[in-house]
Amino acid sequence: MLSHLPLLSIAIWTPIIFGILVFAIGRDDRQAFVRWFSLAASIISFLATLPIVYAFDKAKHGMQFVEKFAWIERFNIHYHFGIDGISLWFIVLTAFITMIVVIAGWVLIQSRVAQYMGALFVLSGLMIGVFCALDGLLFYVFFEATLIPMFIIIGIWGGSNRVYAAFKFFLYTLLGSLLMLIAVLYLYFKSGGSFDLQTWQTMPLELNVQIFIFLAFLAAFAVKVPMWPVHTWLPDAHVEAPTGGSVVLAAIMLKLGAYGFLRFSLPIAPDASHSLSGMMIVLSLIAIIYIGLVTLVQRDMKKLIAYSSVAHMGFVTLGFFLFNGVAMQGGIVQMISHGFVSGAMFLCTGVLYDRMHTREIAEYGGVVHTMPKFAVFFVLFSLANCGLPGTSGFVGESMVIWGSIKINFFVGAFAALALILAAAYSLWLVKRVIFGAVKNDQVAALQDIGKREFLILALMAIAVIAVGVYPAPLTEAMQVSVTDLLQHIARSKL
Repeated sequence: MLSHLPLLSIAIWTPIIFGILVFAIGRDDRQAFVRWFSLAASIISFLATLPIVYAFDKAKHGMQFVEKFAWIERFNIHYHFGIDGISLWFIVLTAFITMIVVIAGWVLIQSRVAQYMGALFVLSGLMIGVFCALDGLLFYVFFEATLIPMFIIIGIWGGSNRVYAAFKFFLYTLLGSLLMLIAVLYLYFKSGGSFDLQTWQTMPLELNVQIFIFLAFLAAFAVKVPMWPVHTWLPDAHVEAPTGGSVVLAAIMLKLGAYGFLRFSLPIAPDASHSLSGMMIVLSLIAIIYIGLVTLVQRDMKKLIAYSSVAHMGFVTLGFFLFNGVAMQGGIVQMISHGFVSGAMFLCTGVLYDRMHTREIAEYGGVVHTMPKFAVFFVLFSLANCGLPGTSGFVGESMVIWGSIKINFFVGAFAALALILAAAYSLWLVKRVIFGAVKNDQVAALQDIGKREFLILALMAIAVIAVGVYPAPLTEAMQVSVTDLLQHIARSKL
C-alpha cells in the first residue's frame, strides 16, 4: 500500500516546505519559536523517510517508488524519481544528519536563526532529490542547487575567512559541473531528445565518446568527492564553516559526487570506466596514502578531520573501480559510515571550539580530566575513524581491502597502509587533546557536555556501533542493485 504513495516526493519536499516556512518567520525576536519549530520539522522530515525503508523490497530488481510525469514537455524533461538499494540509505542518512544539525545549532547559532534553519532544510531536501532523480537534467538542477544554501551557510555563519572559503567552494564545484552539463546535453541530443537515465544507460556509444562523457562527469564528481588533486577547497570550507555546515558537508555533500559515479559514470560509460579504471585506482591510492601523510602534520583539528575525509573517500572510489561486488558494496558502506564518523568528529570539534574558541591541537591536553563524558565519545569516534573492529569504520574499509586483494594483491596492500596512517593521526589527536596532564587554565575550567550535547553524540555513537556490529541491513538492501550494476558493466565491456 505504501509503495503507491509518492514517498520520494514527500521525503524531498517536506524539508523544503518547512525551510520556506522558517524563512517566512525570519525574525530574530522569535528565535525560541524558530528553534522549536525547526526541531519538530526535522523530526517530521526524518520520520517521512522511514516508510521508504519499511516498504523497500530488497529482492526486487530495478527502481522502486517510481514517480514520473512531464515537467517541461517541449524538451521532454520529466519529474522523474526512483530509488534502488544503492540510494536507499542515503535518503535516511540525509534526514538523520539534518535532525542532528538542528539540535547541534540550538545554542551555537545566535543570529539569523530562521535563515540558518531555512537554508539547512532547503539543502536537505535538495540533497535527497539528488539521490532520487532519474532524469538527467533534474539531477543536474538538484546537484547544482545544493551549492546555494551551503554557500550561504559558510558565507554568513562561518569564520573570519568565510567569504574566501565560500567563494572557493562555490567556484570549484560550479566550474567542474559545467563540463557535466555539456555531457548531459550531448547525451540528450544523442538519445534523440531524452534525459531519461535508463535510456542513456542502454544506449550504445563508441569508446571515444564514452571517454569524453566519463571525463566530463569526472570533472564534476571528482571535485565534489573530493579526489586528489582537486581537493584543496575542502579544508578551507571545513575550517571556516560553522559546525553544522561542516557536519552536512562531510556527512552528505561529499557523497553526492561518489553517488554520481554509480548513477552516471559507471552505467552510462561502462567501457570507458574499464579503460580508465587504472587511472581512477591510482588517484584513489594517492588520496588514501599521500593525503593520509598530509593529515599527520595538521595542527588544526578541523583541518585534520577534513584531510582524513579525503583519505577515507579514496576508499570509496577505489571500491567502485575494482568492479568487484564486495569492494563496491564496501565503498557504499564506507560512504554511509563516513557520514556518521566524520559528522561526529566535527560535532566533537564544535563542542571544544564553543568552549575555548580555538581549534589548535597544541592548546589542548588533559581534557579527560575535566570532560570525562565527552572524552568517551571523542575516543570512540577517533577509533572508528581509524577503522576499529566493531565500529562502522571497519566494515566498509575492510570490504574494500578484501575486494582489492581478490583483484590485485598489491592494490590491497597499498590500501591497507591507510589503516596504519589513520591509526597514527587519530591516536595522535586523542593523545594530544584528551590524555596527558591538564594543559592550561582554560582546559582546567572546561565543563563537561550537557544533556543536549550528550544526546546528539549518543545518537551518532549508536549509529556508528550499530553499523559496525550489524551492517546486514545496508549490505542486503544494496546487494541486488550492485549485482545488477556490475552485470550491466560486464555486458558492455569491450
